Amino acid sequence: MNKRVLYISYDGMTDALGQSQVIPYLSGLTAKGHQIWLLSAEKREAFANHQPKIRALLQQHNIYWIPIPYTKFPPIISTLIDIIRLQRKAKILVKKNTIELVHCRSYITAFVGLRLKQNGLRFVFDMRGFWADERIDGSIWNLKNPLYRIVYLFFKRSEKKFLASADAIVSLTENAKTEMLLWQIPGLNPEKISVIPCCADLNFFDYNLIKKSTNEMWRQQLNISPKTFVLSYLGSVGTWYLPQEMLAFFKELLIQKPDSCFLFITKDAPEMIQQLASLLGIPLEKIRIQPSEREQVPELLSISNASIFFIKPAYSKKASSPTKLAELMGLGIPVITNRGVGDVEKIMIQNPLGIMIHEFNSDAYSLALKELEQLHSMEKYKTRQLACEYFSLDRGIAIFDAIYQKLL
Repeated sequence: MNKRVLYISYDGMTDALGQSQVIPYLSGLTAKGHQIWLLSAEKREAFANHQPKIRALLQQHNIYWIPIPYTKFPPIISTLIDIIRLQRKAKILVKKNTIELVHCRSYITAFVGLRLKQNGLRFVFDMRGFWADERIDGSIWNLKNPLYRIVYLFFKRSEKKFLASADAIVSLTENAKTEMLLWQIPGLNPEKISVIPCCADLNFFDYNLIKKSTNEMWRQQLNISPKTFVLSYLGSVGTWYLPQEMLAFFKELLIQKPDSCFLFITKDAPEMIQQLASLLGIPLEKIRIQPSEREQVPELLSISNASIFFIKPAYSKKASSPTKLAELMGLGIPVITNRGVGDVEKIMIQNPLGIMIHEFNSDAYSLALKELEQLHSMEKYKTRQLACEYFSLDRGIAIFDAIYQKLL
């Protein structure tokens, strides 16, 4: 029996995150026959630039999209305003379309889900991570500020309500599931929690689709010779990612492989990366910074000999699942990363995917680089096979479908 579902996201569909981590799942669920109404908060500039394209894409997959404007200022109050707007719009949609289930992405939308649960709907809490703790670990909220301390404690109390009240919970990692079960929340049990990591569209991130001529074209365009060792980084370099430490690793790499370059595939301003490189004494001609739309990302990554991402290890990162790991594995690219993030270390220990860094210092980097030559022997098809096992979008869609079927 097909379900009538209201999916609520505080991340916009015109943002890159919505396009990579929401729309592909919902498209798969509508293909299974579910009717989905998508309520999202859209940032003004992204909405103005991408709204026609996203609306056409969602219509193509029979997803009913209801965007509202995202409010940024003033802090905290703006979020309360958005919650009220989402609640009002959700109430209308539920009544008009006889919706049976509300699927809430992360904590802000879960306030809406909790209210609808009280009105008889089934409630899926797709938590995405330890949201309040991320704000502390990411230095977004300072607990020395009395206001932020009150807000943090409010969200931690709300977190327990979400977990206790939800009919089903989705966690990104087994690590986070284990942690939550230690909290001894009434009504929270292992059967209630499903684990779906950040999956990737492996039909899109597939090295088999990239022609050798495309690889050569990008190397020429970026002025990278065919024999140059390319270390890449994909995505934003803010908040959680550690650009200085990654550049320090690259500096050690240059000692071992002088004919190397570091390719940043990012829309971030290049000045910060260039300043950090100069500060570390890395010649700027060894750095490439290339912005890219999603459609070009697999092609750009394909010129990589290895790809790196260092993430700030913190308590909240137990619940983190880096999307780029799945994307890189789909392309058969060796990964260089650090411990202390979600299930990454467990996956890396069990499978030959690249190099695991245990500390952020030159000795640790030098030790890790001794393993570098082994990366050449990694077989792309085996890495991709593991990606399909762990991070297949189809697998994620199947688990969501099973949750829907179980609840209604």
